[in-house]
Order: sequence, then structure tokens, then C-alpha cells
Amino acid sequence: MFFYVVKNARKPSKIKGLRALYTLLKFGGPDGELGASLRYFSQRYTMPYNEVIGTLTDIATEEFAHMEIVCAIVHQLTRNLTPEQLEKSGFDKYYVDHTLALWPQAASGTPWSATTFQSKGDPITDLHEDMAAEQKARTTYDNILRLIKDPEVCDPIRFLREREIVHYQRFGESLRIVQDKLDSKNFYAFNPEFDHKSCCK
Repeated sequence: MFFYVVKNARKPSKIKGLRALYTLLKFGGPDGELGASLRYFSQRYTMPYNEVIGTLTDIATEEFAHMEIVCAIVHQLTRNLTPEQLEKSGFDKYYVDHTLALWPQAASGTPWSATTFQSKGDPITDLHEDMAAEQKARTTYDNILRLIKDPEVCDPIRFLREREIVHYQRFGESLRIVQDKLDSKNFYAFNPEFDHKSCCK
């Protein structure tokens, strides 16, 4: 696991609070680390191929570590804010419900929900879902980097963004493994997570 320290405590409090709001998006937002980790752990149990199960397990575990990075950043950006600073930064509504504890929600205030991800029980469907999830996560990090310029926050965000690209590539490799193991004529007629091979003609 990782723990990232935001050292610069002299930045204006309004900016720190807004940075925390943006970064909170990657904890409990629709394309955040919590949803990613649960998505991949959920999908691994019915995946029929060991190589792909391993990839799902590895990436799900890494996403939990990424949650720690995001939560550490948010905590360190908000832990010393006064009630007045919280109000000026726009973090006051969150404070009323949660004080400064970490709670999964999007930057908009929408609570995290399992409806933000799918576990379908079809290897091709699930791996396309996973590849799309990694691209959406990368885009979200791109958007955060457009809004935040502090290198002490941007550096770990860039690291997390790079990992999304690697995950996308690994899921692409997993999709190729599934396609190689299936008869190309049966990509969309036979589901190895559910159908028995003897049923396939």
C-alpha cells in the first residue's frame, strides 16, 4: 500500500478545499477507485480462464491501494481547515454530513453506488466494461490535472493516471486471451462463464 504526504500546508484554504473536492471524485465518483476495485473482484469469480482471473485479482488489489492514495490526499488537504475555511472552499456541505471523515461520493455530492459498475458474467462483456472503465478513469484524471496545478497533488495524480493506461492494456491482453480460447464463430453465441462446452455446436 502507498501513503502520499501533501507537504505544503501554506496554500490558500479555498484552493485546498476545492482540490479535495476534485480528488474526492476519484474515491467515490462514478469512475473512481472504489468502483474499479469492486468491479474487478466481483468479475473474477466466474471468469473461466486462470490468466484472466489473475489479471482481475492483481488490478483489483492495486485499485484498493489507489484508494489509499486518494483518501490520503483528501485527508491531508482538509484536516486543518477551520469552519470558515470549509465554507469558503465549498467543502461545508460535505462537512455537515461527515465532518472530515472520508466517505465515498462524487465531487458533485452524489453518493457512491454499486450501480456505477457491472458484473455481467460474460468474459467478453466484462472485459469491454473493464477497458471502458479504465479509459473513463484516465479521462477523469486528465480533468483533475486541468484544474489542479500544485505539483504535490499533481504528481501522485499523474502516477495514478499512468496506471489506468497500463490497466487498459492488460485488459486488452486479457480480451485477446479469451478470444483465442473461444472459437471465433462463437464469440457471441457461447458464454464459457455459463454454457457447457458440450452444448456448443
